Amino acid sequence: MNFLRGVMGGQSAGPQHTEAETIQKLCDRVASSTLLDDRRNAVRALKSLSKVCNFVNVLSFLSWILVTLVTFLFFMCRNIAWKWVYKLWNILFMFYKQIEENSTRQSEDLGSQFTEIFIKQQENVTLLLSLLEEFDFHVRWPGVKLLTSLLKQLGPQVQQIILVSPMGVSRLMDLLADSREVIRNDGVLLLQALTRSNGAIQKIVAFENAFERLLDIISEEGNSDGGIVVEDCLILLQNLLKNNNSNQNFFKEGSYIQRMKPWFEVGDENSGWSAQKVTNLHLMLQLVRVLVSPTNPPGATSSCQKAMFQCGLLQQLCTILMATGVPADILTETINTVSEVIRGYQVNQDYFASVNAPSNPPRPAIVVLLMSMVNERQPFVLRCAVLYCFQCFLYKNQKGQGEIVSTLLPSTIDATGNSVSAGQLLCGGLFSTDSLSNWCAAVALAHALQENATQKEQLLRVQLATSIGNPPVSLLQQCTNILSQGDKIDRRGSKIQTRVGLLMLLCTWLSNCPIAVTHFLHNSANVPFLTGQIAENLGEEEQLVQGLCALLLGISIYFNDNSLESYKKEKLKQLIEKRIGKENFIEKLGFISKHELYSRASQKPQPNFPSPEYMIFDHEFTKLVKELEGVITKAIYKSSEEDKKEEEVKKTLEQHDNIVTHYKNMIREQDLQLEELKQQVSTLKCQNEQLQTAVTQQVSQIQQHKDQYNLLKIQLGKDNQHQGSYSEGAQMNGVQPEEIGRLREEIEELKNNQELLQSKLTEKDSVIENLKSSQTSGTNEQSSAIVSARDSEQVAELKQELATLKSQLNSQSVEITKLQTEKQELLQKTEVFAKSVEVQGETETVIATKTTDVEGRLSALLQETKELKNEIKALSEERTAIKEQLDSSNSTIAILQTEKDKLELEITDSKKEQDDLLVLLADQDQKILSLKNKLKDLGHPVEEEDELESGDQEDEDDESEDPGKDLDHI
Repeated sequence: MNFLRGVMGGQSAGPQHTEAETIQKLCDRVASSTLLDDRRNAVRALKSLSKVCNFVNVLSFLSWILVTLVTFLFFMCRNIAWKWVYKLWNILFMFYKQIEENSTRQSEDLGSQFTEIFIKQQENVTLLLSLLEEFDFHVRWPGVKLLTSLLKQLGPQVQQIILVSPMGVSRLMDLLADSREVIRNDGVLLLQALTRSNGAIQKIVAFENAFERLLDIISEEGNSDGGIVVEDCLILLQNLLKNNNSNQNFFKEGSYIQRMKPWFEVGDENSGWSAQKVTNLHLMLQLVRVLVSPTNPPGATSSCQKAMFQCGLLQQLCTILMATGVPADILTETINTVSEVIRGYQVNQDYFASVNAPSNPPRPAIVVLLMSMVNERQPFVLRCAVLYCFQCFLYKNQKGQGEIVSTLLPSTIDATGNSVSAGQLLCGGLFSTDSLSNWCAAVALAHALQENATQKEQLLRVQLATSIGNPPVSLLQQCTNILSQGDKIDRRGSKIQTRVGLLMLLCTWLSNCPIAVTHFLHNSANVPFLTGQIAENLGEEEQLVQGLCALLLGISIYFNDNSLESYKKEKLKQLIEKRIGKENFIEKLGFISKHELYSRASQKPQPNFPSPEYMIFDHEFTKLVKELEGVITKAIYKSSEEDKKEEEVKKTLEQHDNIVTHYKNMIREQDLQLEELKQQVSTLKCQNEQLQTAVTQQVSQIQQHKDQYNLLKIQLGKDNQHQGSYSEGAQMNGVQPEEIGRLREEIEELKNNQELLQSKLTEKDSVIENLKSSQTSGTNEQSSAIVSARDSEQVAELKQELATLKSQLNSQSVEITKLQTEKQELLQKTEVFAKSVEVQGETETVIATKTTDVEGRLSALLQETKELKNEIKALSEERTAIKEQLDSSNSTIAILQTEKDKLELEITDSKKEQDDLLVLLADQDQKILSLKNKLKDLGHPVEEEDELESGDQEDEDDESEDPGKDLDHI
């Protein structure tokens, strides 16, 4: 102990020792001492020494400490001496604690080196994981702390070791079930570090029932009113769900979204918002946004949105949205959360449109939010959140777009002025003196027109009253007027923000809407203004405005239907070439996509900007620029002939598409008719089966009655034998006349019943004959044009006749019951039932015949549908063949044109050669003539050209007459 005091206090009880030697000796003592006191003193000395040692000097000997501690832990755990294990853990904690508290780069490197030494042998981490299975607090809790420190220093390496360790993650998940809150809470922190940026571990933790355990802890701790433990659990849930589609799907299918609803039951509180509660609720809202983020797959997002509406989570969020006393940051995050819960899901968007603020009179929540957006006194982040909410409400929501635009139309504006509509708020923000309000209103109005040609045309009807006494102007004209004024109006905020917002609105409005382009070009001042803006050489800040003006002018060319004579496509292109230049125009157009704020806005739909000056581009507008920039560039360089050819090709394709669409509609209608007929046939089959069942029952009843009749007939014979003696006795008693009268009355009644039944049978026979005759005549007169109508009438008639037959069968059953009590008329009643069975058989034959007829017509319709499909296929093949022939003809024309050019070049060369030969011949003749004249002057005789030719001819004749002379001469 004196030696240890010397080391600790700087005094020496013996010879001087270095720190490294001291640590080595203490480790040796811990590892090899046989006395428990010696080991205990060595551990205490190491613990004390760890507080004052220079780590740089002892780093090389840390491995000795680690080996010693791990070995000692292994044996001590087996001996259940947890108190000393706890102290050994603390020695390691001292190293890590000092490393983490010291912020110097040297200490950070030292911590990484220390961790690297520890995990160099993976058995150390495996042993540490096995020690966490021990329930003793003095082993498990320090082990959790140590493993957490290792993950903080070298997370990816430690994660990989744990991932490959058998049951490594499962052992750590058991920490969440520990009854001791300290270990459980530190286990949550450990899992936070373990699941950070590792998808494989995140999936394993999720499937180890982590969601159930974490949600239980949050509920036990009081949901949003809980403490730091709730915050830690929410951070762990975010690690498990963010950018992990598998875990998100597992979370949804496990019905865990329903358990999130109680988190937001905060009520309308004016006080009691502690800092921890604000933090917890903020994390809860972020967790909801993770599940419905626009970056998730669309199918997963929509299923989560559906679950949130069905369980009432969206309704609860809207309650917080409209509550009073909610902190500003929570309100902002709630608006962003509601935005993504309703984005692109029609049911949720419709519900949000029906939400009203608790005011007097009640106002729609959309109107209340827009009032905050155009109010320059509101915080910037809140205004951005409201704009995002409005954008999400209109995203893929044509119904909502129509409702917003309708509030601007004259027929729907409240003349009393008692209520403010969304359209009025947008117009007020569009023409205010606050540049940020101008930009937000312009972008919001552009989203009401996004991919909706109908609303773009409807918005052209909007008229604005500029001042008293002046006629109203259209909204389109007012936007261009403000745009042309530029910086002449004194506005608060950015100089170009208003113009950029208006230009984005106009570009969105005019794209894919030729009617709006015509209205825009109808104002003769618009095109000169745009060309003037593009042609000027302005500063760097104005280059963005020039690029947007070039985009607007390009849209006016590309979507121009040439309805205005003075502003046709070709004339606008000529104007650009004369005043701007095509290359300069394309260069100015490229300024948009090259702007640094363009790339930032194109990343996420949410308008998230650090300050109003950065609020320049909208996400949806960046997609529009990307779509149109290339096509506008091609349109500028195209010639008029190429435009004509392209229009002709478009018309041809449209004609073919119309034909195909027509046939598709016909096929669709025929399919519907076939389905209806199939349903009718199936209904008739069911009714036929029911009737067959009823007939079978009647036949069995008749058979029973026949048997009863036979029995009664036998009994009647016996009664007749006794009747003689009985009548004699009656005569003797004076009773016979009364009995005879009564029997006669009964006989008359039975005869009347028989005649009535006979008349009914006659009526049934006539009905059957009418059915047969109508069936025969109907079959001959039917045609394919009215198949479905006649079938439906016959089906109705069959249903009525079947109902009549059913009622007749019922009446006959009643009559059979009555006839059972009459002995004398059993034979006649039995025959009536037999005839009724025959009538039923004939009715079944008629139904079967009509069913067969309907099925034949169905097969004919199917055959006709098949023929139409074959015709469509043939037309498509013919179209493909014509297109191939056109391509082949074009290539042939190009080849022939090339050959023609070559031939023309050869002809030109031949003509030049002929001219040169003629010149040479003329020179030669001139020289010959001059030589002849010189010979004449010298007195030499010169033969004329004709004599020479005749002489030559004679010589040729001589040679032909005597060829042997020449041979002899030779």
